[in-house]
Amino acid sequence: MRNVTHNTAEQRFEILEDSYLCTLEYQLRDNTLTITHTVVPRAVGGKGIAGELVKAALNYAREQQLRVIPQCSYAAVYVQRHPEYQDLVL
Repeated sequence: MRNVTHNTAEQRFEILEDSYLCTLEYQLRDNTLTITHTVVPRAVGGKGIAGELVKAALNYAREQQLRVIPQCSYAAVYVQRHPEYQDLVL
């Protein structure tokens, strides 16, 4: 498991992999966390990084009792494949 950093100032979760910054961007408003974009550079793709970022965001939402809108297509598919998070989705 990689170290996921929550950069609240930039509203994103981050993983630094082989000097590449991988991010999950979100917007937080009215107790709702909207996952807007997941970025994993091609050079480090295929290693499960995007999934780790989405999982970190969803776990944060659960801890903070937030609802989630998985606007990012990757996050939406992740939630579909992991039913344990579907209760968070608006």
